[in-house]
Amino acid sequence: MTLIHIPSEDRHHWWNEWLDSKQSFPATGNYDLAANAHGLLMVHNEDTVFPGEGFDSHQHENMEIVTWVLEGTLKHSDSEGNSGLIYPGLVQRMSAGTGIRHTERNASSLTSRDRLRVVQMWIPPDTDGRVPSYEELDVRDELASGELVGVASGMPDRSGVRIGNRFAALHVARLEPGQPITVPDAPFGHVFVADGSAMFEDIGAVEQGDAVRLTSTGGHRVTASTTSEILIWEMHAEFA
Repeated sequence: MTLIHIPSEDRHHWWNEWLDSKQSFPATGNYDLAANAHGLLMVHNEDTVFPGEGFDSHQHENMEIVTWVLEGTLKHSDSEGNSGLIYPGLVQRMSAGTGIRHTERNASSLTSRDRLRVVQMWIPPDTDGRVPSYEELDVRDELASGELVGVASGMPDRSGVRIGNRFAALHVARLEPGQPITVPDAPFGHVFVADGSAMFEDIGAVEQGDAVRLTSTGGHRVTASTTSEILIWEMHAEFA
């Protein structure tokens, strides 16, 4: 049973003239995503995209991609004919399967100057060669409860958009100071402080951008110190 605290400043940092990417697992450059994975989680990027900028059309295959916006609005379009605006509280899932091309851009114009801050997460499917698919779900009402809300899952007893891996689920909580949540017990867990700060049982203070990687454990209380948003991956297998 292990708990590893990854401070925000220890993340891999990559940037260019329009993107500031803080990566819990190094993803930009010549890196082995599988070798650096924790459980099934291979990519966990907190990206800040400048107004009017974004990723031009590019392809993915055999990957489950979950996108969660923290600030601003993301404009999505893909080769399967899906398009839309992704905003805080709306989870997006794209199953790349046999291959899909998409674009992702900050929907803000240069004149409004609103930044986009978004967390994008990748896990492998449990079966390659699926038909590409796409799903969105607005969970703002559920998050208002202060409870841990299932937002994406391939597990039959978890809620949220459906991802193509039956061993993983993503939970999110929006907490006011003093509100606690409990980390699900699982072979692998990943807790990310998307906003705010909290006290993590057996770790201590965790701040915005910090992560805790759990192995063969769970049940820890995370109590918000300030208004906070917490993302938790519950994983019952690892990349093989």
